[in-house]
Amino acid sequence: MIAPAATSLFKILLKYRPEDKAEKKDMLLKRAQAESEGKIVETKKPINVKYGLNHVTYLIEQNKAQLVVIAHDVDPIELVVWLPALCRKMEIPYCIVKGKARLGTVVHKKTAAVLCLTTVKNEDKMEFSRVLEAIKANFNDKYEEYRKKWGGGIMGSKSQAKTKAKERLIAKEAAQRTT
Repeated sequence: MIAPAATSLFKILLKYRPEDKAEKKDMLLKRAQAESEGKIVETKKPINVKYGLNHVTYLIEQNKAQLVVIAHDVDPIELVVWLPALCRKMEIPYCIVKGKARLGTVVHKKTAAVLCLTTVKNEDKMEFSRVLEAIKANFNDKYEEYRKKWGGGIMGSKSQAKTKAKERLIAKEAAQRTT
């Protein structure tokens, strides 16, 4: 992914990183104190980055994901190699970034193979749409272009020799027909 787009993508992802264990403990303590004092506590589900291959796959299949971020160094690669095809089928923007460890830091883990965003806050919608435009241009829209170039159309030496022999044979037969 292009560097400026990657930095803006990671800025957005870091805004929506899930709470770590200490933050969760503090939040639960505050909520328990408020409930013990008799206050009504409204709990709104926070907007977070979703992670985990099975969870992200479910969100893509349900068409709830708005952006999927895939790490390039997942081992074995078969775990995530089918995700771009699924994202293209469901028309969800996806991108491939360097480093599953870099994705892991977003969600307070060692590594993360896949992340996704389901929603963003209103104040971040403009920046998010700019990132989506760049990602669509670099990944989703270039698929057909790259697909046509797979293999390069260059045959091996044996195949080239066979093709030349067939062409010579066809030319010889055509010359015999004309005479």
